[in-house]
Amino acid sequence: MTSSSDLLLGQATPLPSSPEEARLDRVPNPHADTDYVARFTAPEFTSICPVTGQPDFAILVIDYVPNQWLVESKSLKLYLGSFRNHGAFHEDCTVAIGKRLAGLLEPRYLRIGGYWYPRGGIPIDVFWQTGTPPTTVWLPDTGVAPYRGR
Repeated sequence: MTSSSDLLLGQATPLPSSPEEARLDRVPNPHADTDYVARFTAPEFTSICPVTGQPDFAILVIDYVPNQWLVESKSLKLYLGSFRNHGAFHEDCTVAIGKRLAGLLEPRYLRIGGYWYPRGGIPIDVFWQTGTPPTTVWLPDTGVAPYRGR
């Protein structure tokens, strides 16, 4: 079990220089006996194109049905921010974030949608999930419109 003194929460914490360096914290789920959806939306996600070095921008929507663990939101914010100077393609960023969260949390279900702004005139939307959502939860639409000049 993670004690509150071990968490990044409540401590001055610099932005990690890379996703590999970034630490993700988890905390016990006080409602592990209940299926529900937790959503995180990162409307200003950025990374770097590994070919051109130019910035890429996305809206990330992460939905998960927790099991025993919740992701601690400050550590998630710092982890996502660590991609700011990280060179990777859109697909790699989106799927890597989903896999890292799924590995840490072992949720009943997790999905991530990466809605990337156009580069070279083409928007790229990337979706990844761990399986089928439980039938006992309401899984709302991500709220991000199909591309029309977001």
